[in-house]
Amino acid sequence: SICQWISSFLTDRQQLVKMGKFTSHSRTTSTGAPQGCVLFPLLFLCTNDCTSKDPSVKLLKFADDTTLIGLINDGDDSAYRQEVKELAVWCSHNKLELNTLKTVEMTVDFRRNPPALPPLTIMDSTVMSVETFRFLGTTITQNLKWDNHIDLIVKKAQQRLYFLRQLRKFNLPKELLKQFYSAIIESILCTSITV
Repeated sequence: SICQWISSFLTDRQQLVKMGKFTSHSRTTSTGAPQGCVLFPLLFLCTNDCTSKDPSVKLLKFADDTTLIGLINDGDDSAYRQEVKELAVWCSHNKLELNTLKTVEMTVDFRRNPPALPPLTIMDSTVMSVETFRFLGTTITQNLKWDNHIDLIVKKAQQRLYFLRQLRKFNLPKELLKQFYSAIIESILCTSITV
């Protein structure tokens, strides 16, 4: 079948890195598809026809990540819960595994004493409620403040600056050090810059 062929194509692929005349040892990858893979348009179509039906719920997708954002008014979360249920059914119908262990729910409510919502369940699994989570490289918190995200980015950049300082000790050309900075440090600092 086509599903078995695609699965065979994407399973246990060997990957390696080439830089100039150097080649790394190959590694077997168990997830993902090769970048630029000719199957991407087909896989995109297979996974992208699931949309939200209710205007109060937004369905966001990026690669293999799917996020539902629901606006709950007057305590009525029925539209949100229905969309979650329909997403789970759609995934099951299309033979896509919804990893409930990686699924989290976060509530943003600025009222002084927000009411507790009943736990969300997907396929008989209770979804963990969190106060913070990473969304496409950006740390989102219940209070929608940037402190956690900025702290994480600064810490990562400082760790990588250490490696740049170590490379300087080898008297590498400045152009190579600039490339390292752009690829390894600046890329972290510019994550979510448009937010």
